[in-house]
Amino acid sequence: MSDITIKEIAKRCGVGVSTVSRALNDHSDINPATKQKILDVIKETGYIPNNSARNLKRTDAKCIAVLVKGITNPFFTPVIEVVENEVKKRGYALVLRHVEAYENEVDVALELEKEKRLRGIIFMGGSNKHSAEKMKQLNVPVIFSTVGSDISDELSKSAYSTVSVDDALESKKMTEYLIGLGHKKIAILTEGNDVPSVVSLRLEGYKAALKEHGIKEDKNLIRFVDRQIYAIHNGYDTTKALIESGARFTAIYCISDVLAFGALRALKDAGLRVPEDVSVAGFDGQELSQYCVPRLTTIKQPLDKISKETMKLLFNIIDKESAHKHIVLPGKLVEGESTSKLGKKR
Repeated sequence: MSDITIKEIAKRCGVGVSTVSRALNDHSDINPATKQKILDVIKETGYIPNNSARNLKRTDAKCIAVLVKGITNPFFTPVIEVVENEVKKRGYALVLRHVEAYENEVDVALELEKEKRLRGIIFMGGSNKHSAEKMKQLNVPVIFSTVGSDISDELSKSAYSTVSVDDALESKKMTEYLIGLGHKKIAILTEGNDVPSVVSLRLEGYKAALKEHGIKEDKNLIRFVDRQIYAIHNGYDTTKALIESGARFTAIYCISDVLAFGALRALKDAGLRVPEDVSVAGFDGQELSQYCVPRLTTIKQPLDKISKETMKLLFNIIDKESAHKHIVLPGKLVEGESTSKLGKKR
């Protein structure tokens, strides 16, 4: 896609550059019809305002962009801290951007690349499938951190890097652990979104474990939260709805610890004991999982390693010391107090 300039926008609209600028900055001294016409042309052409044009002459500008989808999830906090420290050590500036649930991460990255002099981009969370055409428009090294390797079916894996755990495999491991405790009626709290993501991979692992162990999938036990999945109240509300539905279950597997925290509270409010009545398991291994009551059984992601490998790889690619790689790190099943053998009384 060729770059569209503000002069081109002005020419197409039959107005001056200053008028386009006023429309972009939402000034009141512009005819509403003219403003709408300009905005329509901008939308049609995909023009992205370059707010940092005055900085483009600076050859020393060095920025690393980090785009986080699900930034409200405390899971990302330690990862971002490591990234920020490593960026500073190298004399770079960090551009941190929260990506809303409805936004496409690559679209946001393209906008940032136009506005900033980026040297690299790190994606955290969100979808693990993206348009090859859009990915090819990114002109700097790209690493998907905490997201698996199959980003695009049409784009060579040599065009980007990934650093993550195998979400489907680790999720399967957790489900099999619960099955090993005697549980067959295992509910799962996940996200109802068709977009491929780490969440869909974890659901895939859950289903694979049930199938391999001859347990029929019960759609009444697959519970979807809303799109803002990384919120404790979603875990609470979804678990409450599960209980009130009358569905029979002996364990709840939450695809993130944050949802599990909400589930624990909902079960407590309903008069159900954990793990005597219901076992609860999570995923991520957040610090709070070892301080909540009861301590949560969870899959712990090696966040420190993921963060450091991400930064090491990114700077090696920037310095042309390495090609793109796909690093898969093992998770660890941490057995807490929230799970027990079916029927066991503590």
